[in-house]
Amino acid sequence: MTSTVTTKDGVSIFFKDWGPKDAQPIMFHHGWPLSSDDWDAQLMFFLANGFRVVAHDRRGHGRSEQVSDGHDMDHYAADAAAVVEHLDLRNAVHIGHSTGGGEVARYVAQHGIPQGRVAKAVLVAAVPPIMAKTEAYPNGLPLEVFDGFRKGTAENRAQFFRDVAAGPFYGFNREGATVYPGVIDNWWRQGMMGSVKAHVEGIKAFSETDQTADLKAMTVPTLVLAGDDDQVVPYKQGAELQGKLLPNATMKIYPGLPHGLLTTHADVLNADILAFVRG
Repeated sequence: MTSTVTTKDGVSIFFKDWGPKDAQPIMFHHGWPLSSDDWDAQLMFFLANGFRVVAHDRRGHGRSEQVSDGHDMDHYAADAAAVVEHLDLRNAVHIGHSTGGGEVARYVAQHGIPQGRVAKAVLVAAVPPIMAKTEAYPNGLPLEVFDGFRKGTAENRAQFFRDVAAGPFYGFNREGATVYPGVIDNWWRQGMMGSVKAHVEGIKAFSETDQTADLKAMTVPTLVLAGDDDQVVPYKQGAELQGKLLPNATMKIYPGLPHGLLTTHADVLNADILAFVRG
């Protein structure tokens, strides 16, 4: 069976589909600027617990096609829907980290629920409702923060990506933190596989897309998880607002955990997600 699907606008999207085809599917949506490989620890854990696990590389990321256009939440969600429909996933749980959380919110609201394919959702350190400061969300981050991301990515992403992974993403810049050089290298490897154009343009998608309406439309049970030492997506702008906007939310904030908690604290995260999925 091929491990790619072609979207309606002709883009080749890479995906993994592991485990029994008759088991409940869990689909994982990765963060910026990474790939489905970022979910390794979760893929193996849920596979071992009897689930069918699916994960794809966003357009312009990982092994998916490096196209010029469509680096926005609407296309991200439509691409995820193309994978879901190709595999005919039903009663699925969709789990998104960071930018992938925005992708999940738009997919579930605009594709998954209307098609009756979604059972539950999980948002991990996710970007909705919006990261940037706006009139509606005055506590958001100033646009200059994201301009810095654009500049660093466009001008020397090799160094910028290393600095992000070695510093704020995993909290490795905190005093007393246990630093895993292999984790830094793996973040860098995933990032450098993708297209610099997709990465630069994706910054607008994850920072300036107002997903208030998506969250309000997510009527399925949704688990919201975040660390209170998230230096990338502040939990008060993300998880706490999600908890208020979602119709059917359960929220858990982990003391001291970083943005990249799905890697640094996979055991904690996996157990809580498993309990939610089975509950």
